[in-house]
Amino acid sequence: MGPGVSGGGDERGGVGALLVVGDVVTDVVARHRGPLAAGTDTAAAIRTVPGGAGANVACWAAYEGAADVRLLGRVGVEAAAWHERELAAGGVRPRLVVDPQAPTGTVICLVDESASAERTFLTDSGASLRLEPADWSDALLDGVARLHLSGYLLFSEPSRALVTVALEAARARGVPVSLDPASAGFLAELGAQRFLGLVEGVDVLLPSRDEACLLTGLTDAAGAAAELSLRVPLVIVKQGREGALVARAGQVCARVPAVPARPRDTTGAGDAFTGAFLAALLAGAEPEDAAAEGCRAGARAVERVGGRPPLPE
Repeated sequence: MGPGVSGGGDERGGVGALLVVGDVVTDVVARHRGPLAAGTDTAAAIRTVPGGAGANVACWAAYEGAADVRLLGRVGVEAAAWHERELAAGGVRPRLVVDPQAPTGTVICLVDESASAERTFLTDSGASLRLEPADWSDALLDGVARLHLSGYLLFSEPSRALVTVALEAARARGVPVSLDPASAGFLAELGAQRFLGLVEGVDVLLPSRDEACLLTGLTDAAGAAAELSLRVPLVIVKQGREGALVARAGQVCARVPAVPARPRDTTGAGDAFTGAFLAALLAGAEPEDAAAEGCRAGARAVERVGGRPPLPE
């Protein structure tokens, strides 16, 4: 392994691996009750935990039974060892590119416990969106059955270029590719048509309800799912407490109910869904059944603080 890259472990290369390419960040989760008090103090419970949409997806996939989960991400020098340990402890084989200039990305997650644990993010992407084609090697796909890309990669020029390279490599090997748009806010800045052009060739799209509506200009999630499935073969729209929609060939073919939960922190719930969904697909499940697994994982996720599953004992 070359200079500036940490982790990786042994090269097992077993059939059926999942490779996730995406963001690894440090989350500072501040849980408070009621509105923030401007100009003074607001009491909060604050924790610093590992996060990042790509890293969370990888950890949840491993937690849900995927035997070989790999992650390509980029971090700063100051937190590389910590993130590598946390990923490995979660059953993920990390390949972390250590950025000599930018610090690890940091997200401040403001969670209002009096409003269904809804969260607001303040995001400093740092090194996470500085992944570039030079960080990619086609050998990363050895033994890989599925490639998953975090949509955050589309929000900077270097990582957009990496997405193009990774998609081309996956298509050349016949590896199906999934992508989660990741952020309605960043998606609005990028533009729906530009986003759809960048994800051409993706096999599975996993937007939230807001992201699906933003991408289509529709207000109805089912209509948005159906329209998106005319461009992407399989679309899974995540709807939180309303479950998930499965759409193919211009039609919603399944409505998967949510699993009841008592939310503490909704950070990473969509990542949990995606990780469990992909683990189920790797195990041979049909998309409808995989979406049901995703709903179960999402319910477990919102009852925890942070975006990761519990570490195995």
